[in-house]
Amino acid sequence: MRLFTTLKDRWLRVPRMFGDGTETRSQRVIRRVRVGIILGACLVTFQSVLLVLGAWENDRRIEADMGVAAAEVLDAGPRRSTIEFVTPDRVTYRPELGVLYPSELDTGMRIYVEYDRSDPDLVRVQHRNAALAIIPAGSIAVLGWLIAGSALLVVAVIARRIEDEAGADQEDAINASSQSAS
Repeated sequence: MRLFTTLKDRWLRVPRMFGDGTETRSQRVIRRVRVGIILGACLVTFQSVLLVLGAWENDRRIEADMGVAAAEVLDAGPRRSTIEFVTPDRVTYRPELGVLYPSELDTGMRIYVEYDRSDPDLVRVQHRNAALAIIPAGSIAVLGWLIAGSALLVVAVIARRIEDEAGADQEDAINASSQSAS
């Protein structure tokens, strides 16, 4: 039981967000680094949520005024594919930002796309939607927290070493003063 209590006291302390006025400079720096790591992980998570919300908003705009057309894939990539399609009124479009949800496309393929008739640059591959953005966004958030957790562990080890060294220095000073008094 004593071992568990020691480990708990040593490694599982919840870091403070605000200083109490009694901390040393190194403790203040460690606390600020911890807060920075957590804020960074929160920022990555927020960005992932925005990614999914942005994809959902694009889908909503396309579905509000949807047109369907046959398209040819001019250049295919895992994250961006360039296409060309002709609308029913015989206007040819090459969306500047490519097509949404471009996975599994190859150059030269003929596909069907859904586009926003009021903004033909907003195009997605037919029958694909924002649900495809959830796994990549979730993966980014999870990876961000794994990296943050690892960084927090490293900071905890460094903080513990600093505390141990400070305690040893204090102990040496006490021993030296008691020997000189004798």
